[in-house]
Amino acid sequence: MLSIIEEFYENQQEPSKSCFLSLRKIILDFDPNIKETWKYQIPFFYYKDNMFCYLYKQKKGNLPYIGFAKGNLMENEMLEKGNRKKMKVLPIDPRLDIPKELILEILAEAKKLY
Repeated sequence: MLSIIEEFYENQQEPSKSCFLSLRKIILDFDPNIKETWKYQIPFFYYKDNMFCYLYKQKKGNLPYIGFAKGNLMENEMLEKGNRKKMKVLPIDPRLDIPKELILEILAEAKKLY
């Protein structure tokens, strides 16, 4: 039987499914202190017991994105605020190569806030 987190990934349609799984691996491999949990009905990642980032998809277009809990304190121009008060997101087009170096750069910026 799959966990609720595993069900989230399994229930995604391709190419988003592969994209989400790759993003999950990038985030978890970034630092051993990052742990995945289920919060707000989405995969959420904690860094040293603090909300760090999460994976979800846009309402329009269903494109995956990484949301950052302290996004309002982050400066990377690739992050989008939209109508969010605290969080910013990095949209990922699942039909293109995942921008791993950019993601690692943004994860490092986020980590400095903790």
